[in-house]
Amino acid sequence: MTVGYGWYPVFLREMLLFKHKLLRVGYVASAMVTPLIYLATFGLGLGRNVTVNGSTYIAFLIPGLAAMTSMNNSYSWMATALGLNRIYYKTFQTLVQAPIHASSILLGEILAGMAKGLFASALIVAAGFAASPGFSVSPIFLLALLLNCFLFASLGVIVGMRATSHEDTATYSNFVIMPMAFLSGTFFQLDRLPGYLKAIVYVLPLTHANILIRKTLMDQQAWLSLAVLVSYAAAFFFYGAALIRRYNE
Repeated sequence: MTVGYGWYPVFLREMLLFKHKLLRVGYVASAMVTPLIYLATFGLGLGRNVTVNGSTYIAFLIPGLAAMTSMNNSYSWMATALGLNRIYYKTFQTLVQAPIHASSILLGEILAGMAKGLFASALIVAAGFAASPGFSVSPIFLLALLLNCFLFASLGVIVGMRATSHEDTATYSNFVIMPMAFLSGTFFQLDRLPGYLKAIVYVLPLTHANILIRKTLMDQQAWLSLAVLVSYAAAFFFYGAALIRRYNE
């Protein structure tokens, strides 16, 4: 698979559009409102007197919210924008007709999705520093966040390529993204789940993002979660590149 410099114009176009969106107060608010509600409800409300592994619940919650926010924004902005550009605006077709390799198109779109996911996550991290004095960001935290943004931006491209209408994108979100947000250890420790549900949850990529993002040292569990995230990221990337390569709409 060849990835040249063709990804840069794709990425730059998305970043210029993103720059215009950042000037709108509503865009920033929409990226923060849901995780901040969760932070206030679970962290400052229900979790005020709860401790997890000797630390405050809010210190446990913030990394999970950062992972969930990176998933939601990297995926949703990519899936929605690509679906609209392909189905309604017909601007995606110009990329396919340009002399740019499919993997370069994909990489440019993924990097744009990652930028949007990282921006939203940075807002949550900033809120975390304000809300919890014991909260800190480690190199493993950043690695988990980057991998999570990459794989869910890749998944967003896949959904955007496969969706036949705007409603399809919402359907994927309702049946895949939303359950993952609540069942993958964002709000609670995974050992509290019953055995049959735990087996299912450990297949989900966000579960391993939540495990890795809370680690301070690379132990055996961290390496396993890292391997799972890299495997998902690679699988989504190659499948997305194949979809773009075979695109003939």
